[in-house]
Amino acid sequence: MLYYLFDYLDKQFDLIGAGVFKYISFRAGMAAFFSLLITIMFGQTLIAYLRKKQVGESIRDLGLHGQLEKKGTPTMGGLIIIAAILVPTLLFARLDNVYVILLIIATVWMGLIGFIDDYIKVFKKNKEGLAGRFKIIGQIGLGLIVGLTLYFNDAVVVREIQPESLASVSTYSLWADQDQDQEEEQERLLKYKDLKSTRTTIPFLKNNQLDYKDILPFIPDAYTWITYVLVVIVVVTAVSNGANITDGIDGLAAGTSAIIALTLAIFAYLSGRVDFSSYLNIMYIPNLSELVIFTTAFVGACLGFLWYNAYPAQVFMGDTGSLTIGGVIAVLALAVRKELLIPVLCGIFLIENLSVILQVSYFKYTKKKYGEGRRIFLMSPLHHHYQKKNIHEAKIVTRFWIVGILLAILSLATLKLR
Repeated sequence: MLYYLFDYLDKQFDLIGAGVFKYISFRAGMAAFFSLLITIMFGQTLIAYLRKKQVGESIRDLGLHGQLEKKGTPTMGGLIIIAAILVPTLLFARLDNVYVILLIIATVWMGLIGFIDDYIKVFKKNKEGLAGRFKIIGQIGLGLIVGLTLYFNDAVVVREIQPESLASVSTYSLWADQDQDQEEEQERLLKYKDLKSTRTTIPFLKNNQLDYKDILPFIPDAYTWITYVLVVIVVVTAVSNGANITDGIDGLAAGTSAIIALTLAIFAYLSGRVDFSSYLNIMYIPNLSELVIFTTAFVGACLGFLWYNAYPAQVFMGDTGSLTIGGVIAVLALAVRKELLIPVLCGIFLIENLSVILQVSYFKYTKKKYGEGRRIFLMSPLHHHYQKKNIHEAKIVTRFWIVGILLAILSLATLKLR
């Protein structure tokens, strides 16, 4: 909203300083700042309110060190994460941008599913929470919205620039921190063709683009959207569940998500700029760089939440937060066409998910074969395995963050490793 206000003041009254709102870098910085401010300033108020309403976490005794001490710690802290994402986005982002609108919908949608789940657990005293089938239905619903929008919306295109017109663009505007007017002027100087495409990026491979219509070539092009939407549903469901499982010890999900989102913000900025995308030989997706404002707000919300969620946690995000951050990361990856990079970038989520799948599968297999279930890990998800080995949870979280940073660096390296 502030973008439109200051744009009006700049054009009508030539207000000094109003033009700075045309710069994505400025608005992204302000979004991150306000997001941090909201979580830190109002986090304590939310914690006090949750304590007053006795919205405490019920803890099962799994024999983990320090586990029972967390009983009664306020949960549903994901509400402050959602607020810290949405408020700066509404203030600083362009709300006519299809990608921003889609991410706002994803945040509210997954936040509502998580809130219902936490509400049933806390107020209805049902430890199972929202039935799994309803969570899946909700995730599929979001997948349908995202998939159909990215496929059919006219504003979602890949722009192919003719090389000779790129050379004619004045060099003053290339590589600079461009404002909105400079970007529009640059676009007018270019010769390009906008394509409705289901292309995505395959990491580490030469000519690293895959078109989903080539996966099932026997399906007519008119029905390619079915393949694409199915992929989107799988990605949204897998990543949101992965984040949910990762949220098991203090600070792990929030810190890991901040690292992932910051990496996706870099991808969005590079793909949304004609100069960077041309230099790196990656897809140029017009209007995508506006997502940087949303993503920096997301990063700020996660980091600000760590103020209260780092060990020893004063509040847990609950499913309200974990399902939201997982769903948002999935939609971000799809928007920047890096969903096939998720196994690397979201490697922490993946290994946590796999540890549960392997543990359950092996237990059932050995019980059927030998009459008693055996385990691969001392406990799953994986972070509980290390807790069982008497490693302090603060050290486990720090080491997982370090691995997350390494995976983020590796993901960024795919820009040149082809």
